Amino acid sequence: MLDHRAAGLAGLLLLAAGPAAAAACVEPEASDGDGSTAGMAWIAGGSFLMGEDDERPEEQPAHRVTVKGFWIDRHEVTNAEFAAFVAATGYVTVAERGVDPARYPDMPPELLRPGGMVFAEPEEIANREDVTQWWRYVPGASWRAPEGPGSSIADKERYPVVQVAREDALAYAAWRGRTLPSEAQWEYAARGGLDGATYTWGDAYHDPAKGWQANTWQGSFPVRDAKDDGFHGAAPVGCFPPNGYGLHDMAGNVWEYTADWFVPGHPAVAASDPAGPPELVAASFGGPSGAMAVIKGGSWLCAPNFCARYRPSGRQPQEQGLGSNHIGFRTVLNGPPPG
Repeated sequence: MLDHRAAGLAGLLLLAAGPAAAAACVEPEASDGDGSTAGMAWIAGGSFLMGEDDERPEEQPAHRVTVKGFWIDRHEVTNAEFAAFVAATGYVTVAERGVDPARYPDMPPELLRPGGMVFAEPEEIANREDVTQWWRYVPGASWRAPEGPGSSIADKERYPVVQVAREDALAYAAWRGRTLPSEAQWEYAARGGLDGATYTWGDAYHDPAKGWQANTWQGSFPVRDAKDDGFHGAAPVGCFPPNGYGLHDMAGNVWEYTADWFVPGHPAVAASDPAGPPELVAASFGGPSGAMAVIKGGSWLCAPNFCARYRPSGRQPQEQGLGSNHIGFRTVLNGPPPG
């Protein structure tokens, strides 16, 4: 694996019985246009313990962080919202236009074709170290056709948009007068006021009395999803209970981009509104494709036996020019508090 698609696979490699589940999905709140906070929640500033010392090495060390107040989307950006952006601007995503051959001169020709990564559930696997057993690069995959040619988003307006690259997410956010959350903002919001809790809802992964709290994988990944939570694949936004800040799907469903570049660990110092490392620093950890973005929250593909990153502290690198059918995003507005 010698190209930027392989680097994306390296990131994917890190993805190491109860009631069916989810309550009725909430109706996404319509936006009123640029500068509007409709569909967003105000998160008052505060301090929290970011990271986790008892989990993956890249989540360490836990350290105290303070953030100012900010607005954040109550749910992931949907297909309908992204379609409105494309209709208004004519924007073409990375998956639709392909990568620049000049930037990747050693890329095999078949991987220069526009497309994205698509999960293909195998009937059996030899081991869990070879992600090519369940991940495929599919030419023609895009936000309009998340699984490749023949698939579509018809009747999926309320599903999170996927097959978007980091620059696509930033372009949408800029159109809305917003940006992507910093990793610190995202993690603070995901915790919902439960500082130090393992999950966005508390410390127990599953309580049969409460039902499933997030869209994840039940069963032995990647060969059998029992879909006890009611879904195999992404779910419409807002189908699981919100966290303490009224935010849906901050765990599971689809991974979410942050504005930060990835390095394998946190600084061991307290910080105020940290912005993450410079791109040049992160590039040294990114392989042939350069700096990788931090994605957070895990996805419907995360299971206890592989990945288990549906936690606020969970994090993973994602190649910046590569989309997949389990990565989306939400936006923030660093504006004034409600009046």
